[in-house]
Amino acid sequence: MTAMQEPKTTGPESGRSLGLVFFPAFDWAITPDHPEREERLLYTQDQLREEGLFDIAGISEHRPEMGLMRDVSRVHFCPPGFEAVVENPHLASVGSTVTAGRLVLGGQTQKAFALTRPPGHHAMRVVQGGRGFCAVNIEAIMIECLRKEYGVRRVAIVDTDCHHGDGTQDVYWHDPDTLFISIHQDGRTLYPGSGFSDELGGPGALGATINVPLPPQTGDEGFLHVMKHLVRPILDDWKPDLVINSAGQDNHFTDPITNMRLSARGYGRMVEILNPDIAVLEGGYSIQGALPYVNLAVILSLAGMDYSHVIEPLWREDLVSTARESMSYIRELSENTLRLYQRAQEAPHRYKKEGRYWVRERSVYYDTDGIHENQREEVMDCPDCAGLQAIRTRADYRPWSWCLYLPRGACPACRAEAEARRRQITGKGEQLEYSDWDQDLYERL
Repeated sequence: MTAMQEPKTTGPESGRSLGLVFFPAFDWAITPDHPEREERLLYTQDQLREEGLFDIAGISEHRPEMGLMRDVSRVHFCPPGFEAVVENPHLASVGSTVTAGRLVLGGQTQKAFALTRPPGHHAMRVVQGGRGFCAVNIEAIMIECLRKEYGVRRVAIVDTDCHHGDGTQDVYWHDPDTLFISIHQDGRTLYPGSGFSDELGGPGALGATINVPLPPQTGDEGFLHVMKHLVRPILDDWKPDLVINSAGQDNHFTDPITNMRLSARGYGRMVEILNPDIAVLEGGYSIQGALPYVNLAVILSLAGMDYSHVIEPLWREDLVSTARESMSYIRELSENTLRLYQRAQEAPHRYKKEGRYWVRERSVYYDTDGIHENQREEVMDCPDCAGLQAIRTRADYRPWSWCLYLPRGACPACRAEAEARRRQITGKGEQLEYSDWDQDLYERL
């Protein structure tokens, strides 16, 4: 397998130190021939060794640690029980991201890239099963570990997977300290059917969620326009302490389950503009035609090295171009979305007010496991913190369950309300999961 059509020109030393954490999950697959299988990373691993990446001073490979169930329970509720959904490969994938985060926050490397599977960005706050090949949200779990260990506050997540990161959006929907930007193929044309421009966050966090639904067949020019003229200005204005790239690679022009036209060098340039502290691999299912080359370009870009010579075997100029009419649409979309961000506090939201709570009801489908869930989500309208969240949930014919979440920095009023609701729910004998971020407490009652 040849990665480059020109001789390698990289020098013996990277411009920035970069830690790479690999976890191919040899013993985990949905089915043997599923697009999300171990070969996704094995070809990349072979490619990087063939290209001598690990011989470059400043680029280092690190073994992942195992994630802990307490890490998972900081982010998720799981009414059927975590043991029914979370397997050891999920915990190892979680541990890979946490290892990557600690490399950077601990000062061992300037950048880190977790090349891991299973992915996680479709896993929401409540987990009843698998969605979009995801069971737990590996980026969110990493972020909350880093917040606990290093005191990080303002975090920006830029999701460049072709599918809308609906799970990460859900986890941080009410968090004004976490900026979530998702750049993806328009949900009218691709799973999960969400991620539209008017999805700007919950009532107390409007503008902390930004969605950029791009038309099918968007190529390098379209993606790079969004990164330069929308994402970069928002990040410069928001000033995060930490930037995470949820680095899905299924926008590639050879991906078998999507309809985009990004090239390996386009990915490298996106990373260069974004300049994330940590990247975490999400999707990407062109196992031989894209992933080894995209990962190579991303790694070189993260390391501050030249990636311009990375050319995948099937690359042609016309295969990565963006149609003129699509570029007009993308320019207008970028301008409108930037205005939405700037005026987000004036935007409407879909919650109704019931007493002290904002309320919405919705249904969620777990496509991997064929599970239907109904939810009633309530969040306190609180001027002093993100607000107590109370979620009543039921999946298929299981009993109704309650999930109470006290957010980071919960105020005394929300704490008192949480205790009152806890007594009320347990007094009725209903199932309750209770999570208190500040106390690092998770209870199942």
